[in-house]
Amino acid sequence: MVAESIFVYLAVFLGIVFIQGSRTIKMIGQNVRQVLAGLPDGVQLVAAVKTRQLAEIMEAIEAGVGIIGENYVQDAEKVYQAIGDRVKWHLLGHLQKNKVKRAVRIFNMVETVDSVDIAREIDKRCVQIGKIMPVLVEVNSGREKQKSGVLPEDVEPLVKEVSSLPSIRVEGLMTMGPPSLDPEELRPYFRLTREIFEKIARLNLHNVNMKYLSMGMTSSYQIAIEEGANIVRLGDRIFGEKDYQAALSKEQK
Repeated sequence: MVAESIFVYLAVFLGIVFIQGSRTIKMIGQNVRQVLAGLPDGVQLVAAVKTRQLAEIMEAIEAGVGIIGENYVQDAEKVYQAIGDRVKWHLLGHLQKNKVKRAVRIFNMVETVDSVDIAREIDKRCVQIGKIMPVLVEVNSGREKQKSGVLPEDVEPLVKEVSSLPSIRVEGLMTMGPPSLDPEELRPYFRLTREIFEKIARLNLHNVNMKYLSMGMTSSYQIAIEEGANIVRLGDRIFGEKDYQAALSKEQK
């Protein structure tokens, strides 16, 4: 009797989990289609997939996502095995030098270049495989000590130095801005980044093609677009709220 009760309980539980999972997957497709329908012409969607399951990522791709954004090289490698070059891959997280060799084999763009050292390492590894890597320079527009990125006044000198590297092509800037409950408070940081972007574009530097301004996430992407963003990085808006505790545990490892 006890065994039967346990069996029934497990069957009901697994059934609920299956139904909830099916609903979540269906919701992802609906969210992607809604976002894409609302984006202005020329604005690209990057699906930020940190901590997401393969089934969720696949559903987003089926619904029209063409660029996957990963924070960790090791996570990208796992998902890449299943998806491959069906989509483009953007690195959204801070890149460590010891991961560059693996990163350049997967990613089509690195959005987080913030030093000459990391740029040189990317260049060196790309030379070895005959690849030219498009990169964005990450701007620490909020001057936050705990965040990576280049201070606003240092962006132009960095771009000029990186432009001499033959296997890297600077194609724009990326910023996050400081955390804020009110997305409107991020507008000045997006605007500052756009102004830096426009200034560098006017310089007509060799090997620099300022095409992309990557700004805005789930809560702020509409304001970012108003301030000139043509790449937006969305996670929760597509997949629903993530397991933040799992994400925190991964970052602490």
